[in-house]
Amino acid sequence: MLEVQDSLKNSVWSRFVQEGVLDKSRINKRISESWYICRQDGVNPYNGKGNELLQENQFLRRKNASSQLLNAALPFIRKLQKFFGQMKSLFLLVDSDGYVLYMDGDPMALEKAGAINFIEGVKWTEKEVGTNAVGTALRTKEPIAVIGAEHYAVASHSWGCAASPILSENGQMEGVLNISYPLEYGVHEHMLPSVVSAAYAIEQKLINIAKDKELELMQYASFINPQDPLSLVCNEKEKIIWASNHLKNELSNLNAAYLSDVLNEGCTVLEKQPVYSRTRNDVIGFKISLKKTESTNMAKRFPVNPAFQFGGVCGESKKFRKVLFQAERAAKSNITIHIHGETGTGKEVMARSIHLNSTRKHGPFIAVNCGSLPKDLIASELFGYAGGAFTGAKREGHKGKFQQANGGTLFLDEVAEIPQEMQVALLRVLEEKEVVPIGGTKPFPVDVRIITATHRDLAELAAKGDVREDFFYRIFVYPIQLPPLRERMEDIPYFVRHYCRTNNWQVTFSRDLLECLQTYEWHGNIRELHNFLDRLRIEFETMPPTLAEMKTLLHSDIRPLSHSVALPLNEDLTYREQIEKAKMMDALLAAEGNVTKAAEKLNISRSTLYRKIKKFHL
Repeated sequence: MLEVQDSLKNSVWSRFVQEGVLDKSRINKRISESWYICRQDGVNPYNGKGNELLQENQFLRRKNASSQLLNAALPFIRKLQKFFGQMKSLFLLVDSDGYVLYMDGDPMALEKAGAINFIEGVKWTEKEVGTNAVGTALRTKEPIAVIGAEHYAVASHSWGCAASPILSENGQMEGVLNISYPLEYGVHEHMLPSVVSAAYAIEQKLINIAKDKELELMQYASFINPQDPLSLVCNEKEKIIWASNHLKNELSNLNAAYLSDVLNEGCTVLEKQPVYSRTRNDVIGFKISLKKTESTNMAKRFPVNPAFQFGGVCGESKKFRKVLFQAERAAKSNITIHIHGETGTGKEVMARSIHLNSTRKHGPFIAVNCGSLPKDLIASELFGYAGGAFTGAKREGHKGKFQQANGGTLFLDEVAEIPQEMQVALLRVLEEKEVVPIGGTKPFPVDVRIITATHRDLAELAAKGDVREDFFYRIFVYPIQLPPLRERMEDIPYFVRHYCRTNNWQVTFSRDLLECLQTYEWHGNIRELHNFLDRLRIEFETMPPTLAEMKTLLHSDIRPLSHSVALPLNEDLTYREQIEKAKMMDALLAAEGNVTKAAEKLNISRSTLYRKIKKFHL
């Protein structure tokens, strides 16, 4: 054992908590990263006692839910206790949410830990008590030792601890193994390798248990009639192990699927029977009988013809079913349509779907964002110009959007941004169905179906005089109101599933994760949800986040990703790396987070961009 020499770290800690200044050369990178996160999350560095404690019944339920982890880990924990028995230490098992499931060890150390509420049933994460081996290992999924003043909060400054995550076969967090000890007895530098080794052994045991259970479930399924309609067998985590032939025909891509995926496809659980192990006498899975979801009253009232192909996600919400019913009817006519909805609700997707389901589907669909056009260029963009009409004009002239859309559909997004003098010109084109290019004299007949859209209240703008009344009545013929995402929360699982399929992201969101997404407001609507899923895919790659990670991302003010922290400007990057990082940030911003477009802009592959995003903590 080494004597504690912590005065240097104490001075570094004091300066950071008082001034926010940190000399990173004098402290471990993971520790400094964690300190910035704690400071950003508002953790009190002068406290650090555990505050979130489970009630007895809650604690027993949580232990019962983690019984497999406990049973696998306890033999290895007891071996560690024997090996380090003379070192006045505590031995802990923590679940994936940071709650202490098991704690045992030296009586004096237990008493000292109790003084700061470091006990069974407490939540011991970075957000609760600051930088510590348990919480930091949970966040980073990496083993770590935290000694003395490396802890963010003073309550733990007299402790040393070593922790290692316990991960499932697919990389999901199962829990954390930890040894903690009072520093008055010295520093135990060799503890971390022992904890890592024990955690790895626990992981292997859990993998073997899972494989044994899966084999037993497959044997059980072999006795089920394969013609049994809409039935499946899943493990205790609701991962599908076997499905009937009928269900396989009904649903696509059941490989590595979960029960929640099937329920998202319009099925409900009719019966759920537990399957017991023949050797362990515990529940290892379930036999599920399903039924198709019956049509709702809204579906009967607003039946949407299957022939109407919507380019986005339909879902099952009543509000959006009504919208689809309106869109289907509108597509059959040549009527002028106005789509109103908040930013990010999919106005252009709806307009394009109406076009593709109309008799004009073989004609062009031309979209114009009127809000992004400079006012002095709107006329030339919409109506075109004759050759030599103005300085810089093309010699052969230019066809405007009306002529480009001839025989098809012209979609005018953010139509409320068109200046009033241009509204007069548009009215003339809509009435006379012909357009005269700027600088020209010859009118060109145009056969165009008009669809307009805005996120603003067009009727209110007309009442205020910001939009001409005659223009308003000309375009506000058949209004379609797109509901915000927060009014169609039941459709979120469909958006998630569609996103995963579209981006070939082979992960499955549990029911808890989907319910978490359904509790958020989504002021940016579908666009914000897609951007958030982009961030999850970059951060967690081939695995979904834990429920705790999801809640942290959704409900923090700036929702940083778990490895993205507000580091100071003088990062440990070379000058060239800093330039490269800046270019990547610019490309990602310009592409609105779309990695494929950003990679094309940077002239690199997507895999290279993903790797660099992770490297630079973007």
